[in-house]
Amino acid sequence: MSSIPPVSDLTAHIGFWLRMVSNHVSHAFAAKLADKQVTVAEWCLMRALYSKEPTPPSQIADEMGMTRGAITKLADRLIAKSLIMREASANDRRAQTLALTDRGRDLVPDLAALADRNDAEFFEHLTADERETLERLLKRLAERGHMTAIPIE
Repeated sequence: MSSIPPVSDLTAHIGFWLRMVSNHVSHAFAAKLADKQVTVAEWCLMRALYSKEPTPPSQIADEMGMTRGAITKLADRLIAKSLIMREASANDRRAQTLALTDRGRDLVPDLAALADRNDAEFFEHLTADERETLERLLKRLAERGHMTAIPIE
């Protein structure tokens, strides 16, 4: 008769709890954005463009830690929704830039308010000190792991 070696429970892992909370927070935010016909990835690109002059897609890709192809796909979807525009660069007619349309610029504050509300729904029961500690620890883990890409999924 062979014995089954003991293994740890799923719930014994910090990663399990991080994933559980992250999934719930992310899915709730995605649902809020869906009501505005925007995905999380599209929101991230719109927010990245919000306070910028027209910017080359390659620069946005580098800043967001995404591939140029991924930025192109996101841009194409947002252009189809009339939320961003792609234009020839003023400095180099062969190069292109991305910028929010007026409609996109007007929508960003509403989407940011949804993000703020989503955070409040999940984290307002924590004290200010607890929120600060959680944020500090997560930032330290991200920094130690050299995690710089914007999480879009």
